[in-house]
Amino acid sequence: RQADSVALEVLRGVRTAAVSSPVNCPACGGPITPRPDTAGYKCDYCHAVFYPGEEDDGVQVSAEPADPSFNQACPLCSQTLVHASIAKMPVLYCTECHGLLMRMGTLPDLIDALRTSIPTPAVQTPPDQGDLKRALRCPQCQIRMDTHFYAGPGNVIVDSCGDCFLLWLDRGELMRIVHAPDGSDKSDSDW
Repeated sequence: RQADSVALEVLRGVRTAAVSSPVNCPACGGPITPRPDTAGYKCDYCHAVFYPGEEDDGVQVSAEPADPSFNQACPLCSQTLVHASIAKMPVLYCTECHGLLMRMGTLPDLIDALRTSIPTPAVQTPPDQGDLKRALRCPQCQIRMDTHFYAGPGNVIVDSCGDCFLLWLDRGELMRIVHAPDGSDKSDSDW
């Protein structure tokens, strides 16, 4: 009897752990692995990144879905993107994986607006080189997005569509860019 009660407790713990943490990628169903540098998970197959819990990028979500005529579904998890704003600038947002879709020209202004409230830069960890292998489709034109290092600071790999002038950021990537040292404090002798 005591062995049965111990086994029952173990099974309850396994069920609780399975419910409280993701086991498979919501985008492709593949196995996911915890990311050591964040509180997120990364898919071993499609390289999508997921973060359970609350959003911390300052996103103010509207209940209004994106224009269905553009077929703007999340390139990671296929959820319908919704209108949102960050620092009063418009973005499209996935309420499932917390990714951001924006016009390329929006990002520099958004970074500048968010940096006004950041006192000091944060230490950056290198990005996962495996993220360069993922293949996301542009939510607007459905053509494969270019996956590349962000040209500015932040050690971030981004996805962009040059035809639609759209940029996709996974959850947390915007804040990594905002918190990164931008190099503007270097003197001429440092070059």
